[in-house]
Amino acid sequence: MTAWFESFGMMHGWAWFLATIIGILVIALPLMLAVAMIIYADRKIWAAMALRRGPNVVGPFGLLQSFADGLKVFLQETIIPSSANRGLFLLAPILTFTVALIVWAVIPFQAGVVLADINVGLLYILAASSLGVYGVIIAGWASNSKYPFYSALRAAAQMVSYEVSIGFVLISVVLWAGTFNLSGIVTGQQAHVFGLLNGYGFNPLLFPMAVVFLISSMAETARAPFDLTEAESELVAGYQTEYSSMSFALFWLGEYANVILMCALNAILFWGGYLPPIDWAPLYYVPGIIWLFAKILFFFFVFSWVKATVPRFRYDQLMRLGWKIFLPLSLIFLFLISGYLMVQRVGVPA
Repeated sequence: MTAWFESFGMMHGWAWFLATIIGILVIALPLMLAVAMIIYADRKIWAAMALRRGPNVVGPFGLLQSFADGLKVFLQETIIPSSANRGLFLLAPILTFTVALIVWAVIPFQAGVVLADINVGLLYILAASSLGVYGVIIAGWASNSKYPFYSALRAAAQMVSYEVSIGFVLISVVLWAGTFNLSGIVTGQQAHVFGLLNGYGFNPLLFPMAVVFLISSMAETARAPFDLTEAESELVAGYQTEYSSMSFALFWLGEYANVILMCALNAILFWGGYLPPIDWAPLYYVPGIIWLFAKILFFFFVFSWVKATVPRFRYDQLMRLGWKIFLPLSLIFLFLISGYLMVQRVGVPA
C-alpha cells in the first residue's frame, strides 16, 4: 500500500504513515465489531446450554443487543469516587483496552497479510500481553476500596502464575519451529504430521502443550471457571466494582478482545493458523483468513462451553493447578521436546 501511495507522488514517509494508519483501522474496526458480536454469541451459547432464549428482542434474533448495551453505558454518567486517585482511576481502563488492541499488530490473518511481520512477533505478544496486569493493579489500587484492591491482588497473582506455564509452552513451540515469527510458525506446521496434517497439535509431543496452553489461556483472561477476580460471593464485581459508564465498557471490551486473541493464538501456535487442517490442494482454494476465523470461532465456543458447564474453582485450587501441575508438566515436556529435537537435528554423539 505504501508503494501505491508513492505512485501518486507522495513522499515515502507520509505514504508509509498513511498506509500504516489504514492498516490499523482495517484491523481495529472489524475487531470492535467482532467483540460486539462475540458477546452476543457468548450469551446465546450460555442460554442454549441452560435451556433459555438469551438476547432475542433488540433487532432480528437479538443481534443488536450488544450495540444497545454499548449505547446504554455511553449515555451513563462517569462516576469517580471522591477518595480515588483520579488520574490513575481513568488511566487503568485505557491501558487495559490499549494493550488488548496493540497485540493484534503481529497476528497473521493470511500468508503475507499482517500489519507488522516482525521476527520477534511471539516475544512482542508475550511482552505486550503481560502489560495487561498493570491495568488491573492500577484499577484496584486507584479505586481506594478494599474489594477492588483484593481482586487486583488476586488477578495479579493469577495472571503471573499462568504466564509462567504459558512461557514454557511458547518455548517448546519456538524450539520446534526455529523462529519467533508467527508467520514462520504457521508455515512450519504445513504437512507436519504424516505429511498430511497441518498443525503442531497433531504431534504427540506437542499435543499436551496445546492442552496446557488452552487451559492457561482461560486462566490468563480470567474466564470461568477461573474468574476468581470477580467472584460475586466475596468481591462484588472485582477490580471493576467502582467503575461505570464507558470506563467500565473499556474493561469489558478489553476482556473480550483478549479472549479472541487467545483463541487466535491457540489456532496459530498449534492448529495451523490460516492453513486448512489437512494438506490437501483443494482446501487451499478457501482463503486462509476463513480457516483462521473458523478456528477462532471453534475455540471461542470451547471457552463459552466451559464457562456454561464447569463450576468456579477455589483460589487454592487455581494456584495448585498452575504451580503444581502445569509448571512441572510443561517443564517435563519442554525437556522431552528439546531432547528429541537435539537427537533429530544434531544426532547422538559417538
